[in-house]
Amino acid sequence: MTMHTEERAAELRAALADDLEAGGRLTDPAWRKVFETVPRHPFVPEFWTLAGGEQRRVTSADPDWLDLVYTDDALATQLTNSVATSSSTAPGLMLVMLQALDVSDGHRVLEIATGTGYNAALLSERLGSHQVVTVEVDPVLARLAGSRLRRSGYTPLVRAGDGREGYPDRAPYDRLIATCGFSTIPAVWLEQVRPAGLIVCPLGWGTVRLVVADDGSAEGRFLPAASYFMTVRDAGTTGAPAHPGRPEETSGRLTGLDLATVAEDEAFRFVQSLVAPDTAFAFERAEDGSVTAVELWGADGAWARAEHGKARQAGPRLLWDAVEAAHELYLDNDRPGRDRFGVTVTPEGQRTWLDSPSRPMPNVPASA
Repeated sequence: MTMHTEERAAELRAALADDLEAGGRLTDPAWRKVFETVPRHPFVPEFWTLAGGEQRRVTSADPDWLDLVYTDDALATQLTNSVATSSSTAPGLMLVMLQALDVSDGHRVLEIATGTGYNAALLSERLGSHQVVTVEVDPVLARLAGSRLRRSGYTPLVRAGDGREGYPDRAPYDRLIATCGFSTIPAVWLEQVRPAGLIVCPLGWGTVRLVVADDGSAEGRFLPAASYFMTVRDAGTTGAPAHPGRPEETSGRLTGLDLATVAEDEAFRFVQSLVAPDTAFAFERAEDGSVTAVELWGADGAWARAEHGKARQAGPRLLWDAVEAAHELYLDNDRPGRDRFGVTVTPEGQRTWLDSPSRPMPNVPASA
């Protein structure tokens, strides 16, 4: 990189920090100092954006590369079968999660999903590299991240492996942060984070902050900020459930649910992600922009589609029944924000609740 590039990058970082601070996403002076110190561009020498509905590859040779790097946007950094399978998280969301992690000097942190290595660099700058362990399922990404971290002056422990298993060799940790999406918190994490330690993890279309208790359970609420992360996956896969096609044997009935609400109300879609976890989602529009169909499907073969006032569903879970139950709960509780929801995790399982642990969320109905 030229001196001009580094100077320009520093200016862009400072400007982005100003914007994030003005918008309330950057509130901690310690993290602002870290953010202004650690460059993002060495970790994203190439990425993909959507331009006119088409994927565009951007490299350091492109004139707008640096400007795009220092926007508050997620950058897709790996494609598998044309599907994004790794990215650099939007800096604003990354900082919200890091601030929620509430680290202090001397804390040991386990990061799940290394990705580019940029988040590990931020943690290393704040705590010291020797306090950070990061796990990445893709060995190629782990190797690239380790190399970029070293070139940037950071040496956290980078390991290729399944983050769902944590990294017991360096446990216990004071903090655990995940940057890929989960539907359930792995019970083994509770064994690797010390009592009173914190776990910050994307869950559905939100991010939950859990406090680990002395008995090995954990409990906490969702952060108010919107978030969506690529699903945790095995190496070489996309993590997305394969579409089962349109099953011939389906149950059909009328539905009065407004499809635009299901498709476009982001706050409701968060609730839906809790009631119908492990589910992919798509919708269709007419030429006038109105939503004409909504479809959901899961890796377990569950499938539902609603259009023209009718709903069909098949498989082991009645997904459209779950959508309607989520919508009823959403309206009956005055369209609750994310921070009214919480999660309790024990070695035996996980419960999601609204306002209080005594108000559990409904389960997805099973088909007969």
